Amino acid sequence: MSLLPHYIHIVNPKLKHIYLTLNDEGELVIKSPKVSTRRIEKLLLKKSSWISNARKRFQAKKGKSIDFSQESELYFLGESHRLVLYPYDKQRTKLHFDGDIFTLYYSHYDENTFQKHIDTFYKNEAKKYIPEHVEKWAETMGVKPKAIGFRKTKRQWGSCSANNTLSFNTMMMKLPLDVIQYIIVHELAHITHKHHQKAFWQCVAMYLPEYKKQIHILKNFTT
Repeated sequence: MSLLPHYIHIVNPKLKHIYLTLNDEGELVIKSPKVSTRRIEKLLLKKSSWISNARKRFQAKKGKSIDFSQESELYFLGESHRLVLYPYDKQRTKLHFDGDIFTLYYSHYDENTFQKHIDTFYKNEAKKYIPEHVEKWAETMGVKPKAIGFRKTKRQWGSCSANNTLSFNTMMMKLPLDVIQYIIVHELAHITHKHHQKAFWQCVAMYLPEYKKQIHILKNFTT
């Protein structure tokens, strides 16, 4: 039996070095130019401690993808809530949240359908919550976004385009309220500062003096 970890190898001839990362499912991904299997194996042995620590950090993250085959939880506004799958005789799948427990009612077991209902819940909550807070902070900061959009993404919590359109990840609704406020202020600050240089962070600190605390909390969550 091999002592080497399972990994996904992506060959890109344009790369000059070998890169190790974990994807959104916690799988080890190796990106490299064309190299021998022997070289990959030597690197895996050399980086065994890094791989182990990276996986521990991933397992500790909150809000990971749901495994519907076992007891699961959903995060909402920073709090963990149990997710219960409940079979019933009606045809329509529905997700109900009573403030304490999420219950997925279903007649046909379909994990893709379950995930769509969860995604819809987060999107609807984001549309209810975020615009009013963007408006409040925009007035406070003296800026005006062109528009606000919502979508589920795997990498970014938010973005600000060149024409000042803000886009927010609907998975933000997993996060504590203070962290959501930080993301909103962060993106609004980009209307004035299209970079992450000193002036940008000074702008963020002006409105959220403890923003570094929110960044630390944010790192404990995954999209």
